[in-house]
Amino acid sequence: MRTLLKTAPTAYPLGLKEVKQHLNIPVGWTEDDSYLDALIAVATAKAEQFTRRRFISQTWYQYLDEWPSENFHVLPFGQLQSVTSVKYTDSSNTQITTFTDASLTTTDDFDVDIKSDPGRIILEYGDSWPSATLWPMNPIEIEFVCGYGGAAATATASALAVPAMIKHAMRLIIGDLYEQRETEVFGVSVQKLKTVENLLFPYRIWI
Repeated sequence: MRTLLKTAPTAYPLGLKEVKQHLNIPVGWTEDDSYLDALIAVATAKAEQFTRRRFISQTWYQYLDEWPSENFHVLPFGQLQSVTSVKYTDSSNTQITTFTDASLTTTDDFDVDIKSDPGRIILEYGDSWPSATLWPMNPIEIEFVCGYGGAAATATASALAVPAMIKHAMRLIIGDLYEQRETEVFGVSVQKLKTVENLLFPYRIWI
C-alpha cells in the first residue's frame, strides 16, 4: 500500500514567536528567522516520523492492492477527522465510487470510526467489500483528512489541539539543531538525553 499527500497543511505546530521564546532570542531580532523557519519544518518532520502521525490537518490518499480481509480498515497517521471517499478501479480500468461517507451522501455502506486512534472505516452490518476483479495497480483509493488541528487563519489557531508534549519535544529538537549546526563535536564531552523520545513515545502509533 502507498500514500499520497493531496492537500498539505497550511501551518506548523510551532510558530516563530514561541520558538524564539524557547531559545531566548528577542522577538525583534530577525537575522535567523529564515533559519528558524527551516528548523521548525525539520522538527515537525522528525516528530511526525517518530510518532508516525501527521499533526496539522491535511488530506491524503491511501492506495490498496486488495480489499481488507476483515470488515474494517485502519487508516494511517492517527487523529482521523473524516473519510471523503472510497473508490476502486475494476478490471476494465474504470474507477467506481461504491463507498462514500454517510455524512456526505445518502450512500451508507460504511461507518467512519474517528473515536479510535488510529481511525477506521468499518462496513455496515451485512455489507461486504465489492467482489469485482480489481485493476492490478493501486486499484483502491481512500481519501481522508487527518491531524490534530483544523483549518484556521493563523498558525497559532491551527496548532491549538496539538498535544503540549509533542510541541515541547519539537522545541527541544529545534534547540539542539540551532545550537549544534554540524555533525561532529570536538574536544567536549557530550551526553545525549532521551527527553525528546520520552515526550513523543506516548503518542507513537504502533499499528
